[in-house]
Amino acid sequence: MSKRALVTGVTGQDGAYLCRLLLERGYETYGAFRRSASLNLWRLEELGVAKDVRLVPLDLIEFTNILRTVEQVGPDEFYNLAAQSFVGLSFEQPIYTADIDGLSPLRILECLRAAKPDCRFYQASTSEMFGKVQTVPQTETTPFYPRSPYGVAKLHGHWITVNYRESYGLYACSGILFNHESPLRGIEFVTRKITSSLARIKYGLQDVLELGNMDAERDWGFAGDYVDAMHRMLQQPQADDFVIATGQMRPVHEFVERAVEICGWQPVWEGEGEARRCLDRTSGRVLVRVNPAFYRPAEVEQLLGDATKARNVLGWKPRVSFGELVEMMVRTDLDRLAAGKPLL
Repeated sequence: MSKRALVTGVTGQDGAYLCRLLLERGYETYGAFRRSASLNLWRLEELGVAKDVRLVPLDLIEFTNILRTVEQVGPDEFYNLAAQSFVGLSFEQPIYTADIDGLSPLRILECLRAAKPDCRFYQASTSEMFGKVQTVPQTETTPFYPRSPYGVAKLHGHWITVNYRESYGLYACSGILFNHESPLRGIEFVTRKITSSLARIKYGLQDVLELGNMDAERDWGFAGDYVDAMHRMLQQPQADDFVIATGQMRPVHEFVERAVEICGWQPVWEGEGEARRCLDRTSGRVLVRVNPAFYRPAEVEQLLGDATKARNVLGWKPRVSFGELVEMMVRTDLDRLAAGKPLL
């Protein structure tokens, strides 16, 4: 008999990759979505699994809705990937972010405790919880110091998962995932903003790309690799928390430079601070420039993960390199425009 998995955030990047992985491994896969006027399944469709995922409406603010869904689906594994996941927006919508990202994991855990205590639960934690980092690199024991309403809310979701594991014996674990990207990333995130904007510039649909802090450094991996780590966590004899990262850190401007090169330009930088910009050496055209409006109220300068525990316990390691990731994202966006498709 096949296992049943319930995945929240099914319309997002991670939800799509995870559903594909679960289906490939023989799971009866249920995708929970927030009921709205329009349901956008383009990520599931791009991965070719939209028809195989059993969609169920679920509002994570409504406790009774979660409880009924758990009772009806009866999942063996519950992956909570749904969130208000854009850090910048969390400064504009801090209360909503706190409710969805911080309290929804608690609602889910309470429902599982009441209706399906043998279900294995995965909570999507984040490297943003480290924020103003206390040690480099960051491990499972590094103190947290979040620097955004998003990071603070996710920290509540993380600790309530630990608390329910220790208090009630639930199989509940968190994956502390560092930045993971893909061609399915939303265009509001900096990596996809870079690749989609440069593709639009290449095709004459946009004049210039504007970014905020290009010196911020991140540990970037491929989302398809990271959902494999999620699944591995729920297959262990005992629940535990794991940092998932590549162990390599690069600044935003290096992502920009590689993406510019893949588009066929020769990048050269000039200026400092807010006057900094990237030009094409051959034509002199300005491709990228700084816009202070995109600075965050409190910036996270460096995030670098140490996934030694995941490597030793889960047998997990990243497969896609940084260079391969950037090329995959840029070429996919170029191909989408060449085929007349919108950049969603």
